[in-house]
Formats: sequence, C-alpha cells, structure tokens
Amino acid sequence: MEVVAYLASALIGISLGLVGGGGSILTVPVLVYLFGIPPLLSTSYSLFIVGCTSLVGAWQNYRNGLVQVKTAFLFGISSVSTVWLTRKFLIPAIPQHIATFDHFELTERMLMMVLFAILMLTAAIAMIRNGKAEEPCEKAEEKLNLPKLLFYGVGIGLTTGLLGAGGGFLLIPTLVVLVGLPMKEAIGTSLFIIALNSLIGFSGDFGHFEIDWFFLLKITAIAVTGIFVGSKMSAKVDSKKLKTGFGWFVLLMGTYILLKEIL
Repeated sequence: MEVVAYLASALIGISLGLVGGGGSILTVPVLVYLFGIPPLLSTSYSLFIVGCTSLVGAWQNYRNGLVQVKTAFLFGISSVSTVWLTRKFLIPAIPQHIATFDHFELTERMLMMVLFAILMLTAAIAMIRNGKAEEPCEKAEEKLNLPKLLFYGVGIGLTTGLLGAGGGFLLIPTLVVLVGLPMKEAIGTSLFIIALNSLIGFSGDFGHFEIDWFFLLKITAIAVTGIFVGSKMSAKVDSKKLKTGFGWFVLLMGTYILLKEIL
C-alpha cells in the first residue's frame, strides 16, 4: 500500500502538468485514504504540496511569457485574503462532532470528505465538458468587471481554504471569460494564483497543526518531480481527450468517496 501511495503522490504532479486545472484535486484523497492522515490536516498538507507544485509550474510558464503577474495579484487581493482568513479562523472552529440527527452523527471527517467529494464531482463535470467543447473565445472584454472578479476571488479562496484544493478548474474559465486572457496565459496565470493562495493559506495553519515536515517535504518533492514529467507528456498527447478521460476518473473517485462517507 505504501508503494501505491507514493506512486499516487507522483500522479498529483503528473496530472497537474498534464491537465492544468483540476489536477490538484487528487491530493486530499491520496493523503486521507492512502496515507491515513485526518481530513483537516490533509487539507493543510495539500495547500503546501499544491502550492509548491503550482509554483514550479507557474515558473515554467513565466519563462515562456505565459503568466500575467498583474492580473494574478489583482485577482489575489480577494482570493489570498479569503484563503488565509479561512485557514486562520474558520478551520480551527470546526468541531470534531458537529451534530446528531436521530441515529446519524455528522462528524468533522464526514463533512470535509462529503464537501470534497462534491467538489470533485463539480470539477469532473467541468473537465469533461471542457474536454469536449471548443476553446472559449479569447477576446478580452471591453471593460473588466472588477466587482465580479473580486467576488469570484472570494469564492475560489473559500474553496481553497476550506478544502485544500487549488481550484484551477474554476480559475481558468474565470480568467478567460472575465479577464479575457488567452487559454495558455490563463493556465499559467492560474498556476501562479494557486501557488499564492495555497502557500499563504498554509501559513494560516501555523499553530493549529503539528506538521510532519519530513513527510510533507518528501511528498512535495515527489509531486514536483511529477509536474516535470506531466509537462513533457502534455506535448505528446491530445489535451482535450486527456482532460475528458481524467474528468471521468475524478468523477468515479468523487462518487466513491461520497458513497463511502455517507453509507
């Protein structure tokens, strides 16, 4: 099982390099079900792993001129602050036993994993649709809708902060539609935003969790290695078919987690 867990850790980076948005959705399930780490601590570890891996991917894209740094910081005004506040104040406030309904007990573990399963199902549907659809129009809007951009930033920040997922499957269409970035620049910019959200969000966990740094750095190194492999592979495969196939895989995983936690 340990070998499978480490191979799955490499898959986190490989999938992020291959499909961009949505790749980091694997991190929490790998940590919870293969390494046996509690869900809340897993979301913290996920922020660090996803943040470091996305930063490497963002740097690769930045060298190719595919990261809009100004846009990333503009978007990050609301998303980064929301992630940090969520990790600093909301996460510690979640009790281990939340409520009891007749003979049904709602625990912190069940809540987190059900919410994560719903996120996985949403991400899977988005990836399947995007894999089948034509690329969205790359023309910029005449006027940037700043209030809507900030609103989306809060939503993505809350998702990242609560569940430890990067939210790239939400970020990329937002950057294309609201900001008017070309698809390749949207992917590179989203990786930079994910890195900012995740690493700053992780700093909000200081004092709340006891971090096993040796384990965390080891898994991060494996995932970072995976993103280089994924980036090389992405140049040789059909990205649309790949994203559709990966979407179906995430859909099956999300369904399994939902059934496992509820039944």
